[in-house]
Amino acid sequence: MIKILKNLSVYKWIILAVIGLVFIQSMSDLFLPTLMADIIDKGVVRGDTSYIWKIGGFMLLVSALGACASIIASYYSSKAAMGMGRDLRLKVFNHVEKFSLQEFDEVGTASLITRTTNDITQVQQVVIMMLRMVISAPIMLIGGVIMAVSMDAKLSLVIVVTMPFLIGSILLILYKGVPLFQTVQKRLDRLNLVLRENLTGIRVIRAFNRETQEKERLKKANKELTDISIKVNKIMAFMMPVMMLVMNLTVVGIIWFGGVRIDNGGMQIGDLMAFIQYVMQIMFALVMASMMFVMVPRAAVSATRINEVLDMKPSFLDEGTEKADRVHGTLEFEHVTFSYPGAEEPALSDISFSASPGEITAIIGGTGSGKTTLVNLIPRFYDISSGTIRVNGVDIRKSSQDEVRSKIGFVPQKASLFTGTISENIRFGKQTATQDEVEHAARIAQAEDFISSMKGGYEAEIDQGGSNLSGGQKQRLSIARALIRKPDIYIFDDSFSALDYKTDANLRAALKDETKNSTVLLVAQRVSTVVDADRIIVLDEGHIVGMGTHQELLSTNDIYREIALSQLTEEEIA
Repeated sequence: MIKILKNLSVYKWIILAVIGLVFIQSMSDLFLPTLMADIIDKGVVRGDTSYIWKIGGFMLLVSALGACASIIASYYSSKAAMGMGRDLRLKVFNHVEKFSLQEFDEVGTASLITRTTNDITQVQQVVIMMLRMVISAPIMLIGGVIMAVSMDAKLSLVIVVTMPFLIGSILLILYKGVPLFQTVQKRLDRLNLVLRENLTGIRVIRAFNRETQEKERLKKANKELTDISIKVNKIMAFMMPVMMLVMNLTVVGIIWFGGVRIDNGGMQIGDLMAFIQYVMQIMFALVMASMMFVMVPRAAVSATRINEVLDMKPSFLDEGTEKADRVHGTLEFEHVTFSYPGAEEPALSDISFSASPGEITAIIGGTGSGKTTLVNLIPRFYDISSGTIRVNGVDIRKSSQDEVRSKIGFVPQKASLFTGTISENIRFGKQTATQDEVEHAARIAQAEDFISSMKGGYEAEIDQGGSNLSGGQKQRLSIARALIRKPDIYIFDDSFSALDYKTDANLRAALKDETKNSTVLLVAQRVSTVVDADRIIVLDEGHIVGMGTHQELLSTNDIYREIALSQLTEEEIA
C-alpha cells in the first residue's frame, strides 16, 4: 500500500493544503463545545441574553469556518485521489503494453481488467478517506481527550473504562473480516472472466444452444461472489451496532456520574453538556478510525494486486539498439527451438530456413504442428529458447522490439479490428497514410467493393471487434492494414481462410506486384494457396519434415502429399 501511495508525491502541495484545511476544521469542531458551555453557564443560567447573542454569533462564525474548510478539503482530497487513480491506470496500462504474450497468459486478461478498474477504484476511495480521516481522527481523538480531561478529570475515568471494550471489539471484527477481502477480489476476477467469455462468445453459445449451461456458470460465479461479500458484510455489520452500544452506554454513564457531581457542586451543567459532546467526538474519531481499518485492508489487497502487475518483469526486454536494416527484407531462422512455459515438449525444434525479398515462403502442416507459433516468434511476441532469428540480417534480440516490428506487416489468424471508421482501421498500420494510400491498400486487399457498398464508404463506422462485418471482410481489412505499411516482411497467418476461392486467387495475384520487393511468409491450410510459393515448409509436431516447391514435395514428402490429396483430386495434382 505504501508503494502505491508514493504516487501521491506529485500532489504534495494539494495534500499539504488538505492537511491544513482538515486541521482548521477539526480545531473548530473542538472549540464549539467550549463555547456552548460558556453560553449555558454564563448566558442561559444567568439570563444574560446579550452574552448568548454574542457567543452564539461567534459560534456561527466558527461553524462557517469549519464548514468551508471541510468543503474545500473534500474537493482537494478528491482531486488528489482521482488524479492518482488516473496516473496509476496509465502506469499499469503502459507497463502491461510491454508484456510479452507469456505474461498475458500468466495473469489473464480478465484479471488485468479487474486490477486496472476495480482495484484502482478501491485504492482511490481509501485515499480520499485517508486524506480526510487519517488526519482528522487523531486530532479529534487526542483533542477530545485533552478537552474532556480539562473539563473534569474524574469523569474522564468513564472513558478509560469503556475504551478498551470498544477497541477490542473493533480489532476482533477486523481479525475475522480482513482475510476474506482477498477472496472477494478473486471471486470478482472469476465473475469478470465468465461474463467476458459469455459476451465475447455469444455467437458460439447460441449456435450450440448453451445458453442454459452458461447462465448456470454465470449464476455460480455470481453466487460465489455474493456469498463471500455477504459473509464479509455480516461480520463488518457488527461494528457499527457495537460502537453505538458502547457509545450510548458511555453517555449514560457520564450523565449518571455527571449528575452526581453537579448535585455535589463539583461540576456545572454547561461543562457536563460540553463533556458529553467531547466524548461523542472521541467516539466519532474511533468510528472514523474503524472505517479506515475496514477500508485500508481491502485497499491493501487491491494495492498488492496492482503491485503484482507493476512488479512483473516482462520475460524479455530490449537488449540492443542495432538497426534491423543491414540487408533489406531478409528473414533467417537458425536452429530455433521454442517451448511454452511449463510445457514438457518444445513447440518448435531446430527450425532452420531463410527467406529473401521477392520470395514467397509458405508454411503448411496439420493442426497443432506449430505454424502460428513459428510466425509469432518473428515479431517477438514470445522469446525463443535457443537459436537465432534474424530480420534484415540482425538478430531480433539485438534490436529493439519497435525496430523489429516496424519492418513487419503482420496479419493475424484471427482478424482484430477496433472501433472507429474503416479508414482509421486501415491507417492503424501507418498513421500518416494519405487517402490515396488507404484506397490503394484496400484495392489490393480486395476490400474496395464491399467498402464502397457501405454507407459512408471509408468513413463507415466499425462496431467493437468488427461485429458488423463478415469474417472475410474483417480479414481483408486486416490485410489492407498490413499492406499500407509497405514493410520489408509480410506475415500472413492463415489470413485467407475466410475468403472464397475467387477472392483468394484475386488477392494472391494482386499481392504479387505489391510484395515483389518484400519477403512474404504465408501460413495456410489450403494447398491451392501455397501451390505457387517459392518455398513450402512442411511442419509436423514442431519439426520441419519437408521443404521445397509444390512439385518437389509431392514426389518426396508423404505428409505434404497426404495433405494435397485430401484437398485436390489426382487430376488437379497432376
